[in-house]
Amino acid sequence: MTTRSRLVPISLVALSLVPVVAGAFRVTELAAGAPIDDGNARFFAAPVPVVLHIVGATVYCLLGAFQFDAGLRRRRPGRHRAAGRVLIPCGLVAALSGMWMAVCYELPPVDGTGVMLLRLVVGGAMVLSIVLGFAAVRRRDFAGHRAWMMRGYALGVAAGTQAFTHLPWAVAGVAPDELGRFVAMAAGWVINLAVAEWLIRRSRRGPVPARAAVARPVG
Repeated sequence: MTTRSRLVPISLVALSLVPVVAGAFRVTELAAGAPIDDGNARFFAAPVPVVLHIVGATVYCLLGAFQFDAGLRRRRPGRHRAAGRVLIPCGLVAALSGMWMAVCYELPPVDGTGVMLLRLVVGGAMVLSIVLGFAAVRRRDFAGHRAWMMRGYALGVAAGTQAFTHLPWAVAGVAPDELGRFVAMAAGWVINLAVAEWLIRRSRRGPVPARAAVARPVG
């Protein structure tokens, strides 16, 4: 990988580190039988969905970051396709388990109904993006495939961005109220989608070279 092409996946991996580390801590807590309190009781009561969510999201965010390396796609199209076959189910598992938890787990007091509905909308949009991206590549619409997969990834990796959108409360040393939590969560998803749409529109300003298009079959 060239230095420039390496920069994008490295940046995305760095953005993913906060939720990945938090997820690893949660799985360790469940495996080790940590003391149960109001913050983790729902996870101990039904651990399967949260473990599926963490594993799916971790693979989706970390492996998915390297799908954005254009040089790697051109040199190793088979690797890009193989990664895509892993990423599609992982992304779907992450989104669907997140939606399940939003509905079936007891709501934390700070989240409220607004955040629950927001999670459902975003989870549904992520599932739709992945499905449309897969459908696009099946009909060899590589530009559409890339666009939809970028949108799905932007939604999936937003937990990293949300660590920054919560910074004002962290700096102030206070917990956000329900409205603040809703705004911080929504801002993370909106920022990521805005960046993804900007990149998609930028890539469509010129024709996609045939060789590059062939290198984008899945993922």
